[in-house]
Amino acid sequence: MRKSIKVKFTAAYVGTLCLAFLAILFLNSCFLEDYYLAQKTDSLEYVHERLDEASKVNDNANYTSLEKDYDFHNYCLEKNISVIVIDRDKSQAVYSNGRDPKSMYAQALFGTMTEFMQGTHEIIRQEKNYILEKSEDSGRLTDSLNMVGSLKNENYFMITTPIQSMKDSAQISNLFYLYVGIATILVSSAVIWIISKKITRPLQELTELSKKMAGLDFEAKYTRAGEDEIGILGANLNIMSDELEETISELKTANNELQKDIEKKIQIDEMRKEFLSNVSHELKTPIALIQGYAEGLQECINDDAESREFYCDVIIDEAAKMNNMVKKLLTLNQLEFGNDQVSMERFDLTELIKGVLVSTSLMADQKGAQIQFVQTEPVYVWGDEFKVEEVVTNYVSNALNHVDYEKKIEVKIQKRQELVRVSVFNTGDPIPEEDLDKIWIKFYKVDKARTREYGGSGIGLSIVKAIMESMNQKCGVVNYENGVEFWFELQCGNGQPPRLPKQQEVA
Repeated sequence: MRKSIKVKFTAAYVGTLCLAFLAILFLNSCFLEDYYLAQKTDSLEYVHERLDEASKVNDNANYTSLEKDYDFHNYCLEKNISVIVIDRDKSQAVYSNGRDPKSMYAQALFGTMTEFMQGTHEIIRQEKNYILEKSEDSGRLTDSLNMVGSLKNENYFMITTPIQSMKDSAQISNLFYLYVGIATILVSSAVIWIISKKITRPLQELTELSKKMAGLDFEAKYTRAGEDEIGILGANLNIMSDELEETISELKTANNELQKDIEKKIQIDEMRKEFLSNVSHELKTPIALIQGYAEGLQECINDDAESREFYCDVIIDEAAKMNNMVKKLLTLNQLEFGNDQVSMERFDLTELIKGVLVSTSLMADQKGAQIQFVQTEPVYVWGDEFKVEEVVTNYVSNALNHVDYEKKIEVKIQKRQELVRVSVFNTGDPIPEEDLDKIWIKFYKVDKARTREYGGSGIGLSIVKAIMESMNQKCGVVNYENGVEFWFELQCGNGQPPRLPKQQEVA
């Protein structure tokens, strides 16, 4: 509360008002009496000058003309000044404006001048031709200011005016000012409190608005209209609130994008580390086998031709596996970074699948697996025929490597409105549910021992997913009780070719 502008403003105003009244009381007490006497003295000096002007010529008629001077007469009445002029012989009064000239003559002749000569009165000023004195008359309970002396024509004069007691007057005046001041301060304090409250209410609203803005609450606005400084400040705060909200929104958006970039960079770094680790792991075994068998040949461990041929077959087989893995990695790299051109064309899917099954028939015979494909009529689709063939080959090869139990493989084509779904099912063990989303990650292997047994590297399904994404199509896997089904979809050849991702369009 003590820090409030309203309180400070009221306190400053009331304090200034109190100081002003105290200054008035002090000035009244110290200087009012002197100022009053100075004003009265100036009045007597003026009357003395007029009497001197009228006495330049020794002619009593001049005083008669002075009596006809209404301005002078009114001035004396207004200032309550009594004047008497006595001839040089002190025999008679030649001029008087008082109501009782005889009394004034007696006072001037026998009273005031005698007392003045005896020094019983307080002398205020003493000049060559007159004396100014302050007289205190306890009998009349009044004081007077008297000027007694001689004029230029040697006539005597006395000018007198009653004066009040300045000390009593100052006390009465100060007491009056005190009462008036207290009443004025109380009334002014109430008025200034109301005015300051009205002035500071908008400032309080602006303070609350600034607190809400500091708490990032930009819905609050300054609603008071006005063209004064406070109204302009409120309007500027509203503008600043809108700009801050927009700026913070942009910063949050940029921060989210930056966070995504950081997470992506971290993910890429982790993928790079994982990739190097996986490649090193995959190449370590064939390199070790090649090195071991090559050293055996070099040292002629077995001299017979059959053993040397076996060593050479192992070296060739492992080298072929390494070469195949490197080719797959290059293919996957081109697909993931959009460097491989996708050529969309309309082709017969039935004929493509038949060709893949013919090329894998030897492997099927070796596995003792039965491949069933009943589709005979042409089914036209849109896609990159070479890449689709690689997907089908990968699915069929994967099915042959994992077929078990009844050793049946079923390849089907199903039309779904504008899409054609190709599925490859093989009997065997289902894929564990926790691994279904991970099998598309490169180098991920559900059964590492079995994958190594048939020479798999864990890259094939990653290539399938990359190919389908390059053509803006979907692929997936479904578990059954007696096996696993892999599928992919293509755009039906009766309509328009599908729109490729932007990176493929640019390419």
